[in-house]
Amino acid sequence: MLAGLTAFVVPAWAHRLDEYLQATVIDVSRQEIDVVLRLTPGVDVASQVLRQIDANGDGKLSVHEQQQYAHHAVSQVSLMLDHAYLSLKLRDYVFPSVEELRTGSGTISLRLRVHAVLEPGKHQLRYNNQGAGPDTVYLVNVLLPHDAAIHIQSQKRSFNQAVYDLDFSVDH
Repeated sequence: MLAGLTAFVVPAWAHRLDEYLQATVIDVSRQEIDVVLRLTPGVDVASQVLRQIDANGDGKLSVHEQQQYAHHAVSQVSLMLDHAYLSLKLRDYVFPSVEELRTGSGTISLRLRVHAVLEPGKHQLRYNNQGAGPDTVYLVNVLLPHDAAIHIQSQKRSFNQAVYDLDFSVDH
């Protein structure tokens, strides 16, 4: 488990090059499920991503443009609990400077949440990221639950990690 979490650690001096990394961390509790999506465009794809965000082409990322892009990114992900779709809500977002994005050192951070009361028993969670692009790569993992009554049973990922299945149980 710990080895999987370290995959998200990117040293401050490391710069992405030719890919758009979409790294997701899921945190399950009895009352809600939090999802943190970190989007890091590499140097070679940064201009494409910046064009998607900077709708008016002025070289700046206005609050409105950031909000629009954040909502677009959220619309590309889905979460299902026990075969029922959940409505993820954007809690907040942080955008780096344009220069940080251009150099591959900037990460867009989106925090999402869904309220879901987890009854005792076995549960299945499916996360699906359809944030598209030929240079997009995905990483996804779950945090070790803070609640000792929640037990991770198994994790399965598609070959590219765009789809992630989590089986877990909740004690009485």
